[in-house]
Amino acid sequence: MTIEPARDIDSFFAQHWVKHGEAEVLFIKRAARKGDRWTSHVALPGGRRDPEDESDQKTAVREAVEEVGIELSDRTSIAVGNLPQRVVTTSWGRVPLMVLCPYVFLVTRHDLQPLRLQPTEVASTHWVPIRSLLDPGQRTVHLEDVSNRLAKQETGLKRWAFAGMLGQMEFSAIELLPAESVYCQEPPTDDSKKSESSTLGMAMQRLWNFVDPPELQPPPQQQPLILWGLTLGVVADLLDLLPPHNALELWSYPTFTMPDVRLIIWLSTYKFRKSKRLQLEAGNLSMPPLVKEGLDAISPPEGERNDDVGMGGLGSGRSLKGRSFESAVGTMLEGYYACMRKGVTYALIVRAIGLAATVNWLWSLTRTPRHSHSPSR
Repeated sequence: MTIEPARDIDSFFAQHWVKHGEAEVLFIKRAARKGDRWTSHVALPGGRRDPEDESDQKTAVREAVEEVGIELSDRTSIAVGNLPQRVVTTSWGRVPLMVLCPYVFLVTRHDLQPLRLQPTEVASTHWVPIRSLLDPGQRTVHLEDVSNRLAKQETGLKRWAFAGMLGQMEFSAIELLPAESVYCQEPPTDDSKKSESSTLGMAMQRLWNFVDPPELQPPPQQQPLILWGLTLGVVADLLDLLPPHNALELWSYPTFTMPDVRLIIWLSTYKFRKSKRLQLEAGNLSMPPLVKEGLDAISPPEGERNDDVGMGGLGSGRSLKGRSFESAVGTMLEGYYACMRKGVTYALIVRAIGLAATVNWLWSLTRTPRHSHSPSR
Protein backbone atom coordinates (compact mmCIF):
# COMPACT_ATOMS: atom_id res chain seq x y z
CA MET A 1 0.00 0.00 0.00
CA THR A 2 1.47 3.32 -1.10
CA ILE A 3 1.09 6.21 1.33
CA GLU A 4 0.89 9.66 -0.20
CA PRO A 5 3.47 11.99 1.36
CA ALA A 6 2.16 14.86 3.48
CA ARG A 7 2.39 18.23 1.75
CA ASP A 8 2.14 20.41 4.85
CA ILE A 9 2.36 20.17 8.63
CA ASP A 10 -1.40 19.91 9.18
CA SER A 11 -1.79 16.95 6.82
CA PHE A 12 1.29 15.31 8.35
CA PHE A 13 -0.02 15.43 11.92
CA ALA A 14 -3.45 14.24 10.73
CA GLN A 15 -2.01 10.84 9.75
CA HIS A 16 -2.78 7.86 11.98
CA TRP A 17 0.82 6.67 12.32
CA VAL A 18 1.89 10.15 13.40
CA LYS A 19 -0.87 10.52 16.00
CA HIS A 20 0.14 7.23 17.61
CA GLY A 21 3.89 7.54 17.05
CA GLU A 22 6.72 9.29 18.86
CA ALA A 23 8.77 12.19 17.53
CA GLU A 24 12.49 11.49 17.21
CA VAL A 25 15.66 13.39 16.29
CA LEU A 26 18.40 11.85 14.15
CA PHE A 27 21.90 12.17 15.63
CA ILE A 28 25.19 10.92 14.25
CA LYS A 29 28.38 9.90 15.99
CA ARG A 30 31.25 11.29 13.98
CA ALA A 31 33.92 8.92 12.74
CA ALA A 32 37.20 8.82 14.66
CA ARG A 33 39.64 10.86 12.60
CA LYS A 34 43.07 12.16 13.53
CA GLY A 35 43.22 15.94 13.50
CA ASP A 36 39.44 16.39 13.67
CA ARG A 37 38.58 18.67 16.60
CA TRP A 38 35.16 17.00 16.83
CA THR A 39 36.31 13.43 16.38
CA SER A 40 33.85 10.82 17.74
CA HIS A 41 31.49 13.55 19.01
CA VAL A 42 27.72 13.24 18.91
CA ALA A 43 26.48 15.70 16.28
CA LEU A 44 23.80 16.38 13.71
CA PRO A 45 24.15 15.54 10.00
CA GLY A 46 25.76 18.39 8.09
CA GLY A 47 28.88 19.73 6.47
CA ARG A 48 30.58 22.57 4.64
CA ARG A 49 28.92 24.48 1.83
CA ASP A 50 30.34 23.80 -1.62
CA PRO A 51 30.60 26.50 -4.30
CA GLU A 52 28.02 24.56 -6.34
CA ASP A 53 25.40 24.74 -3.56
CA GLU A 54 22.70 27.30 -4.30
CA SER A 55 22.04 28.04 -0.61
CA ASP A 56 22.82 26.89 2.92
CA GLN A 57 19.61 24.86 2.90
CA LYS A 58 20.71 23.08 -0.27
CA THR A 59 23.95 22.24 1.55
CA ALA A 60 21.96 20.64 4.37
CA VAL A 61 19.98 18.59 1.85
CA ARG A 62 23.12 17.41 0.05
CA GLU A 63 24.95 16.52 3.26
CA ALA A 64 21.98 14.49 4.52
CA VAL A 65 22.16 12.34 1.39
CA GLU A 66 25.94 11.97 1.49
CA GLU A 67 26.35 11.28 5.21
CA VAL A 68 23.30 9.19 6.12
CA GLY A 69 21.47 8.48 2.84
CA ILE A 70 18.28 10.42 3.58
CA GLU A 71 16.78 12.20 0.60
CA LEU A 72 15.15 15.40 1.85
CA SER A 73 12.74 15.98 -1.01
CA ASP A 74 9.03 16.78 -1.25
CA ARG A 75 8.36 13.05 -1.32
CA THR A 76 10.02 12.40 2.02
CA SER A 77 10.12 15.57 4.10
CA ILE A 78 8.93 19.09 4.84
CA ALA A 79 11.42 21.93 5.26
CA VAL A 80 10.10 23.34 8.52
CA GLY A 81 12.49 26.22 9.14
CA ASN A 82 15.88 27.20 10.49
CA LEU A 83 17.41 27.98 13.87
CA PRO A 84 19.69 30.90 14.87
CA GLN A 85 23.00 30.98 13.03
CA ARG A 86 26.22 30.73 15.01
CA VAL A 87 29.81 31.55 14.08
CA VAL A 88 32.09 28.75 15.25
CA THR A 89 35.54 30.01 16.27
CA THR A 90 38.69 28.85 18.00
CA SER A 91 41.04 30.45 20.53
CA TRP A 92 38.14 31.58 22.70
CA GLY A 93 36.43 33.61 20.01
CA ARG A 94 39.56 35.07 18.42
CA VAL A 95 39.67 33.05 15.17
CA PRO A 96 36.43 32.35 13.22
CA LEU A 97 36.14 28.92 11.60
CA MET A 98 32.70 28.81 9.99
CA VAL A 99 29.10 29.96 10.20
CA LEU A 100 26.77 27.24 11.49
CA CYS A 101 23.33 27.36 9.82
CA PRO A 102 20.96 24.77 11.37
CA TYR A 103 17.95 23.70 9.29
CA VAL A 104 15.13 21.47 10.48
CA PHE A 105 13.33 18.97 8.25
CA LEU A 106 10.29 16.93 9.22
CA VAL A 107 10.49 13.41 7.78
CA THR A 108 6.99 12.61 6.51
CA ARG A 109 7.36 8.90 5.72
CA HIS A 110 7.77 5.92 8.02
CA ASP A 111 8.91 3.67 5.16
CA LEU A 112 12.26 5.31 4.44
CA GLN A 113 15.00 3.30 2.82
CA PRO A 114 17.67 1.95 5.23
CA LEU A 115 20.25 4.54 6.15
CA ARG A 116 23.54 4.50 4.22
CA LEU A 117 26.42 5.79 6.34
CA GLN A 118 29.46 7.53 4.88
CA PRO A 119 32.40 5.70 6.56
CA THR A 120 34.81 8.65 6.46
CA GLU A 121 32.34 10.92 8.27
CA VAL A 122 29.87 8.85 10.29
CA ALA A 123 30.51 5.97 12.68
CA SER A 124 26.86 5.45 13.64
CA THR A 125 23.40 7.04 13.54
CA HIS A 126 20.87 7.17 16.34
CA TRP A 127 17.16 8.03 16.35
CA VAL A 128 16.46 9.53 19.79
CA PRO A 129 12.93 10.26 21.06
CA ILE A 130 12.33 13.90 21.96
CA ARG A 131 10.67 12.66 25.14
CA SER A 132 13.98 11.23 26.36
CA LEU A 133 15.79 14.48 25.52
CA LEU A 134 13.43 16.26 27.90
CA ASP A 135 13.78 13.61 30.63
CA PRO A 136 15.56 15.09 33.71
CA GLY A 137 16.87 11.62 34.49
CA GLN A 138 19.10 11.76 31.41
CA ARG A 139 20.91 14.94 32.47
CA THR A 140 24.60 14.49 33.13
CA VAL A 141 27.89 16.37 32.72
CA HIS A 142 30.76 16.12 30.28
CA LEU A 143 34.34 16.75 31.43
CA GLU A 144 36.74 18.28 28.92
CA ASP A 145 40.46 18.79 29.54
CA VAL A 146 40.91 22.35 28.28
CA SER A 147 43.84 23.38 30.45
CA ASN A 148 46.43 22.34 27.88
CA ARG A 149 44.56 24.13 25.10
CA LEU A 150 44.41 27.32 27.13
CA ALA A 151 48.01 27.00 28.26
CA LYS A 152 49.24 26.90 24.66
CA GLN A 153 47.71 30.32 24.09
CA GLU A 154 49.70 31.89 26.93
CA THR A 155 53.40 32.37 27.62
CA GLY A 156 55.76 32.31 30.56
CA LEU A 157 54.42 32.13 34.10
CA LYS A 158 50.81 32.54 32.97
CA ARG A 159 51.08 29.45 30.76
CA TRP A 160 52.48 27.39 33.61
CA ALA A 161 49.80 28.64 35.99
CA PHE A 162 46.93 27.84 33.60
CA ALA A 163 48.21 24.34 32.93
CA GLY A 164 48.61 23.61 36.63
CA MET A 165 45.43 25.07 38.09
CA LEU A 166 42.53 24.60 35.68
CA GLY A 167 42.29 20.86 35.24
CA GLN A 168 39.01 19.80 33.62
CA MET A 169 36.10 21.92 32.52
CA GLU A 170 32.55 20.75 33.26
CA PHE A 171 29.74 21.11 30.73
CA SER A 172 26.11 20.15 31.09
CA ALA A 173 25.14 17.24 28.86
CA ILE A 174 22.46 14.67 28.06
CA GLU A 175 23.01 10.92 27.87
CA LEU A 176 21.12 9.79 24.79
CA LEU A 177 18.82 6.78 24.79
CA PRO A 178 18.39 5.82 21.12
CA ALA A 179 15.26 4.05 19.94
CA GLU A 180 17.15 2.77 16.91
CA SER A 181 20.84 2.76 15.97
CA VAL A 182 22.77 1.92 12.81
CA TYR A 183 26.51 1.23 12.90
CA CYS A 184 28.89 1.65 9.99
CA GLN A 185 30.18 -1.73 8.82
CA GLU A 186 32.97 -0.35 6.62
CA PRO A 187 36.27 0.98 7.99
CA PRO A 188 36.91 4.66 7.17
CA THR A 189 39.18 5.24 4.19
CA ASP A 190 41.03 8.26 2.85
CA ASP A 191 39.56 8.97 -0.60
CA SER A 192 42.48 11.20 -1.51
CA LYS A 193 44.88 8.24 -1.33
CA LYS A 194 42.89 5.82 -3.46
CA SER A 195 44.49 4.50 -6.63
CA GLU A 196 43.29 2.28 -9.44
CA SER A 197 44.89 -0.73 -7.81
CA SER A 198 43.29 -0.05 -4.46
CA THR A 199 39.92 0.44 -6.16
CA LEU A 200 40.32 -2.88 -7.93
CA GLY A 201 41.31 -4.50 -4.65
CA MET A 202 38.20 -3.15 -2.95
CA ALA A 203 36.05 -4.44 -5.81
CA MET A 204 37.59 -7.93 -5.53
CA GLN A 205 37.10 -7.88 -1.77
CA ARG A 206 33.42 -7.03 -2.24
CA LEU A 207 33.09 -9.84 -4.80
CA TRP A 208 34.69 -12.28 -2.34
CA ASN A 209 32.34 -11.12 0.41
CA PHE A 210 29.43 -11.69 -1.95
CA VAL A 211 30.55 -15.25 -2.75
CA ASP A 212 31.39 -16.13 0.84
CA PRO A 213 29.83 -13.43 3.06
CA PRO A 214 31.33 -13.19 6.55
CA GLU A 215 29.12 -13.68 9.55
CA LEU A 216 27.92 -10.29 10.74
CA GLN A 217 29.14 -9.43 14.20
CA PRO A 218 27.14 -7.28 16.61
CA PRO A 219 28.59 -3.82 17.22
CA PRO A 220 31.11 -3.67 20.06
CA GLN A 221 30.04 -2.40 23.45
CA GLN A 222 29.66 1.32 22.95
CA GLN A 223 30.47 4.11 25.35
CA PRO A 224 27.47 6.19 26.45
CA LEU A 225 26.31 8.66 23.82
CA ILE A 226 26.80 12.09 25.37
CA LEU A 227 25.25 15.20 23.82
CA TRP A 228 27.00 18.39 24.91
CA GLY A 229 28.54 21.66 23.74
CA LEU A 230 27.54 23.30 20.48
CA THR A 231 25.23 20.46 19.41
CA LEU A 232 23.40 20.60 22.73
CA GLY A 233 22.93 24.32 22.22
CA VAL A 234 21.38 23.74 18.78
CA VAL A 235 19.10 21.02 20.15
CA ALA A 236 18.10 23.30 23.02
CA ASP A 237 17.12 25.96 20.47
CA LEU A 238 14.86 23.38 18.81
CA LEU A 239 13.32 22.11 22.03
CA ASP A 240 12.75 25.65 23.22
CA LEU A 241 10.19 25.95 20.42
CA LEU A 242 8.10 23.21 22.00
CA PRO A 243 5.89 23.66 25.08
CA PRO A 244 6.67 24.33 27.87
CA HIS A 245 9.60 26.30 26.30
CA ASN A 246 12.03 25.36 29.08
CA ALA A 247 15.14 24.49 27.09
CA LEU A 248 17.31 26.27 29.67
CA GLU A 249 16.74 23.31 31.98
CA LEU A 250 18.86 21.25 29.61
CA TRP A 251 22.06 22.87 30.74
CA SER A 252 23.88 24.90 33.36
CA TYR A 253 26.75 27.36 33.01
CA PRO A 254 30.14 25.73 32.27
CA THR A 255 32.64 25.72 35.12
CA PHE A 256 35.77 23.93 36.33
CA THR A 257 36.00 20.85 38.54
CA MET A 258 38.54 22.18 41.04
CA PRO A 259 36.53 23.30 44.11
CA ASP A 260 38.31 26.62 44.75
CA VAL A 261 38.22 27.69 41.09
CA ARG A 262 34.59 26.59 40.89
CA LEU A 263 33.62 28.65 43.95
CA ILE A 264 35.41 31.80 42.80
CA ILE A 265 33.89 31.55 39.30
CA TRP A 266 30.43 31.11 40.85
CA LEU A 267 30.92 34.21 43.01
CA SER A 268 32.41 36.33 40.22
CA THR A 269 29.62 35.48 37.75
CA TYR A 270 26.71 35.63 40.20
CA LYS A 271 25.46 39.09 39.19
CA PHE A 272 25.91 38.30 35.51
CA ARG A 273 23.90 35.07 35.74
CA LYS A 274 21.16 36.77 37.73
CA SER A 275 20.85 39.61 35.20
CA LYS A 276 20.68 37.14 32.30
CA ARG A 277 17.92 35.18 34.02
CA LEU A 278 15.93 38.38 34.59
CA GLN A 279 16.58 39.37 30.99
CA LEU A 280 15.08 36.13 29.70
CA GLU A 281 12.12 36.27 32.06
CA ALA A 282 11.37 39.80 30.85
CA GLY A 283 11.70 38.73 27.21
CA ASN A 284 14.55 41.16 26.47
CA LEU A 285 16.57 38.81 24.31
CA SER A 286 19.66 39.93 22.48
CA MET A 287 20.28 39.01 18.87
CA PRO A 288 21.63 35.51 18.13
CA PRO A 289 25.21 35.31 19.44
CA LEU A 290 28.28 33.88 17.81
CA VAL A 291 29.36 30.73 19.61
CA LYS A 292 32.75 29.10 19.94
CA GLU A 293 32.60 25.29 19.79
CA GLY A 294 29.95 25.30 22.46
CA LEU A 295 32.45 27.01 24.76
CA ASP A 296 32.28 30.75 24.17
CA ALA A 297 30.00 33.48 22.84
CA ILE A 298 30.73 36.88 21.35
CA SER A 299 28.55 39.66 19.93
CA PRO A 300 27.74 39.44 16.20
CA PRO A 301 29.37 42.02 13.93
CA GLU A 302 27.07 44.72 12.58
CA GLY A 303 25.49 43.72 9.29
CA GLU A 304 26.22 39.99 9.72
CA ARG A 305 22.95 38.98 11.35
CA ASN A 306 20.37 36.69 9.82
CA ASP A 307 16.95 37.54 11.21
CA ASP A 308 15.16 35.09 8.93
CA VAL A 309 14.83 32.53 11.69
CA GLY A 310 11.72 30.60 12.60
CA MET A 311 9.91 27.28 12.69
CA GLY A 312 6.63 27.77 10.89
CA GLY A 313 3.81 25.80 12.43
CA LEU A 314 5.77 24.37 15.36
CA GLY A 315 5.43 27.27 17.78
CA SER A 316 7.02 30.63 18.39
CA GLY A 317 9.42 29.82 21.22
CA ARG A 318 11.03 32.89 22.78
CA SER A 319 10.59 36.10 20.80
CA LEU A 320 10.57 39.82 21.40
CA LYS A 321 7.77 42.02 20.04
CA GLY A 322 7.12 39.77 17.08
CA ARG A 323 10.79 39.44 16.10
CA SER A 324 12.14 36.15 14.89
CA PHE A 325 13.08 33.34 17.24
CA GLU A 326 16.18 33.95 19.37
CA SER A 327 18.60 31.49 20.94
CA ALA A 328 17.86 31.35 24.66
CA VAL A 329 20.98 29.33 25.45
CA GLY A 330 23.14 31.60 23.28
CA THR A 331 21.70 34.66 24.99
CA MET A 332 22.57 33.26 28.40
CA LEU A 333 26.13 32.52 27.26
CA GLU A 334 26.78 35.86 25.62
CA GLY A 335 29.39 37.61 27.76
CA TYR A 336 29.66 34.75 30.27
CA TYR A 337 33.17 33.68 29.33
CA ALA A 338 34.53 37.17 29.79
CA CYS A 339 33.24 37.03 33.38
CA MET A 340 34.54 33.51 33.83
CA ARG A 341 38.03 34.49 32.68
CA LYS A 342 38.03 37.17 35.38
CA GLY A 343 37.05 34.49 37.88
CA VAL A 344 39.96 32.33 36.74
CA THR A 345 42.27 35.32 37.20
CA TYR A 346 40.93 35.90 40.70
CA ALA A 347 41.45 32.23 41.52
CA LEU A 348 45.02 32.46 40.27
CA ILE A 349 45.65 35.47 42.51
CA VAL A 350 44.10 33.73 45.54
CA ARG A 351 46.25 30.68 44.95
CA ALA A 352 49.36 32.82 44.58
CA ILE A 353 48.59 34.62 47.85
CA GLY A 354 47.94 31.31 49.59
CA LEU A 355 51.18 29.85 48.27
CA ALA A 356 53.14 32.94 49.34
CA ALA A 357 51.58 32.82 52.82
CA THR A 358 52.42 29.13 53.16
CA VAL A 359 56.03 29.66 52.04
CA ASN A 360 56.37 32.62 54.42
CA TRP A 361 55.00 30.55 57.32
CA LEU A 362 57.38 27.67 56.62
CA TRP A 363 60.27 30.12 56.31
CA SER A 364 59.37 31.70 59.65
CA LEU A 365 59.47 28.28 61.27
CA THR A 366 63.01 27.68 60.07
CA ARG A 367 64.13 31.13 61.26
CA THR A 368 62.67 30.81 64.78
CA PRO A 369 65.63 30.65 67.28
CA ARG A 370 65.78 27.58 69.45
CA HIS A 371 66.45 28.16 73.19
CA SER A 372 69.00 25.76 74.68
CA HIS A 373 68.61 24.75 78.32
CA SER A 374 71.74 23.92 80.36
CA PRO A 375 71.39 21.83 83.54
CA SER A 376 71.57 23.82 86.77
CA ARG A 377 74.33 23.08 89.20
